[in-house]
Amino acid sequence: MPTRTELDHEVVIIGTGFAGIGMAIRLQQSGVDDFVLLEKDSDLGGTWRDNTYPGCACDVPSYLYSFSFEQNPHWSRMFSPQEEIWDYLRRCVDKYGIGDRIRYDAEWTGARFDEASGTWDVEVIGDEVLRSRVLITGVGALHMPSFPDLPGIEKFEGTTFHSSQWRHDHDLTDRKVAVVGTGASAIQFVPQIVKQVEHLDLYQRSAAWVTPKPDRKIPDKEQRLYARSSLAQRVVRNLIYWAMEVRGTGFALTPKAMKAIEWSAKRHLAKQVSDPELRARLTPDYQIGCKRILLSNDFYPALARDNIDVITDGIAEVRANSVVTADGTERAVDTIIFGTGFEISGNLTHMKIFGRGGAELNEQWQQRGIGAHLGIAVSGFPNLFFLLGPNTGLGHSSVVFMIEQQVNYVLQALDLLDRRSASYLDVRPDTQQTFLDRIQLRLTDTVWQSGCKSWYIDENGRNFTIWPHYTWKYWMETRKFSPAEYDVVRVDPDRDQEPALAP
Repeated sequence: MPTRTELDHEVVIIGTGFAGIGMAIRLQQSGVDDFVLLEKDSDLGGTWRDNTYPGCACDVPSYLYSFSFEQNPHWSRMFSPQEEIWDYLRRCVDKYGIGDRIRYDAEWTGARFDEASGTWDVEVIGDEVLRSRVLITGVGALHMPSFPDLPGIEKFEGTTFHSSQWRHDHDLTDRKVAVVGTGASAIQFVPQIVKQVEHLDLYQRSAAWVTPKPDRKIPDKEQRLYARSSLAQRVVRNLIYWAMEVRGTGFALTPKAMKAIEWSAKRHLAKQVSDPELRARLTPDYQIGCKRILLSNDFYPALARDNIDVITDGIAEVRANSVVTADGTERAVDTIIFGTGFEISGNLTHMKIFGRGGAELNEQWQQRGIGAHLGIAVSGFPNLFFLLGPNTGLGHSSVVFMIEQQVNYVLQALDLLDRRSASYLDVRPDTQQTFLDRIQLRLTDTVWQSGCKSWYIDENGRNFTIWPHYTWKYWMETRKFSPAEYDVVRVDPDRDQEPALAP
């Protein structure tokens, strides 16, 4: 990768979802004006730009799934649809005037740390290099579609697409459709499309735990109240936050506390599915919480329709106009939709990032396992900060809360750099390892490690995704940046000398 001597920006931010936009706004508020956001697409929004499938909506109450400093009194529903969340992000960009800091169609393809200057060379679209003091990634976890390896799929003569790349130009009316996967996306779009297709085959690898979704339309008078009184809305937000923290007890402390949620899910299934055979196929065989718990009021009723079959036999082969399962049954189909989620680990390991001594982050994580101190910083990769990095995902609350804590932590790190006139911060290896060991030990007896196969776990059985505690605990751990956990280094690019620790 070519290098440059001059500094293009103080900070380069990757991505324009909640993480990137939140970081940019707070940087600007803190007085840091020299930054740029690199967006690979032609519009902002991340997950909420890409996922436009029918029925797409948030599964966290929107009063909590929004920035604490920019509450929206006009959510139309308790769990807002995709369009409203995308509009919210665009309004944030416009209100805080960061739109001119975004470079669209500017995909970053790698980054290399230059020890001589203590800066990052960030490669854009493979042939342009931006030099920055700080590199912040806010790429998120839900943007690299995962496709199953289905024998014969290349021979299929119909239409195929992933739920995150929805073909709105492909009319599903009177089609024979196969949906592969029964995760968080499928339970939202299946009830929508089953109304228009001729027939739908839903291929389920494992049943999901589904609980009622406490959704409701928010009346105009309630919206007007929140518009007049931000305090009233904050009270509601706080009530939701603590209710979700209580719900997270089974995740954070003891799996035994999940019994109440399991009872609710079983009762929900029993009330909505009267057919005992179908109900048996939809009953999970693993502990609730081991995989993502889903929320829906219309998924089970959709599966009870006459024009849908839930198929639990694995797919053996795809032919030109059909799908064949392991039991030899061949089913005619003209459209295949993949509701198979995202490449969570690939989202992190596909990046070509080279740190001190030319160490490659991907290779390091492959050897040692994916991990970062507080999910934010990796030893040997100075002034590189991850938002929504390893082990900061959640099973019970809003990741936007986690993002805001990480943003505050990064702002403190940048303030330390300025106060000490330092070139870079590098988290100490022992600090990072102590944190990673503690997190993995904390995960040992949780529901996530109870034996199911999920996207939380890597091929070695290591959970690199989930924060195994209450979110307020994460706030406690990140609320104050500790300089003692970092090497604070000063370099002089005009002098031939080793970097020195800044006082």
